[in-house]
Amino acid sequence: MKFSTSAAAACAAILPGVSATIYYAGVAQSSGEFGAWSPTAQVGTGLPGRFGVDYAFISNSGVDIMTDKHKVNLHRVAFLLERMCPLSYGLGARFNETHFNYFKESIDYITKTKGAYAILDPHNYMRYNNPSSQPFSGSVIGNASDPTAATTAQFGAFWGELAKRFADNEKVIFGLMNEPHDMPSQLLLDNLQAAVTAIRATGAKNLIITPGNAWSGGHYWTKGGSEANSNWIHKLVDPASNLAVDIHEYLDEDFSGGHLACTQEPAKNLAGVTAWLKEHKLKAFITEFGGSNTTECVTMLNGMLDYMSQNEEYIGWTAWAAGPFWGPNSPCCTDQKQYGSLEPGSKAADGGPGLYDTIWVPVISKKVPAKLQWEGLASVNGGVLSQRV
Repeated sequence: MKFSTSAAAACAAILPGVSATIYYAGVAQSSGEFGAWSPTAQVGTGLPGRFGVDYAFISNSGVDIMTDKHKVNLHRVAFLLERMCPLSYGLGARFNETHFNYFKESIDYITKTKGAYAILDPHNYMRYNNPSSQPFSGSVIGNASDPTAATTAQFGAFWGELAKRFADNEKVIFGLMNEPHDMPSQLLLDNLQAAVTAIRATGAKNLIITPGNAWSGGHYWTKGGSEANSNWIHKLVDPASNLAVDIHEYLDEDFSGGHLACTQEPAKNLAGVTAWLKEHKLKAFITEFGGSNTTECVTMLNGMLDYMSQNEEYIGWTAWAAGPFWGPNSPCCTDQKQYGSLEPGSKAADGGPGLYDTIWVPVISKKVPAKLQWEGLASVNGGVLSQRV
């Protein structure tokens, strides 16, 4: 939350349940990208897939609990490009309408029925045509040396069509791509600019959030020499001036979110990207972060959430991850042990409490600000703050 005076902001920072700058807070909904992975890297596995059997976007009851009980106002909803734009069509403005309608039903439930905000999340790592071994399979979008790759223009056409369909819903946020990696930063910038240009050409004023290269890692934002995100992402031009940065940051040894132990201090590792945001007068969301229920992880998760609330460059966050198809499996931070997920009601493989009960309820939910934005256009400038009744 932003206050009109520095004194008020200082007071807000020390009051429990109150944030100085956070307008949007919630959880990533991960299950819409499920059902396509293959242990043998078999191309075409799970496509198009059976909705409700192989994948689903949200659980309505889970969204109810998160929104009504925990008062979150933001859900990030993953989907696959290959289902929205089947391989027989190619990436672009032609959609599988049945699939799109399932997706829209979920977004409408979040935004219109529950009154929260939703981030559209193409969970494709800036790749298209083969999600069987994500995050590494598929052709890099815009790679002119790969004859099977979708083009930059096709990526723009896709976003133009998707934006047109949600332009009348001010609570929809356009997340351009999940975790691009291992590609030239100039190509990434070209793809992102094509998407932004196509979105604004529709007249849509919706908030856009842009990833960076190298998995969007905040700790690496200013690293990598000439390829560093800090040399590129601020060059994006948004005619509507409603563009924020999408950052991911995990707390384990290699920043992957795969390990039980938390060893990476968030304030230290985010210092570089925060300074870059400040320099370029940009705002950011951290749309993926997480940790296990170890003492160190609980301390660091609290530290990360406090860091965002105390630095005005951060206006929103979604924790990774809830979703109806995780079952006892864990979305992060457990060395592949089955400790469940952030989905309400989640249980570990042994029948004990899952990460919802051991991480979301006692740790993350306590940092959801008492007041968030519940009405109006999602914006880098935020909006009117109110308390969910």
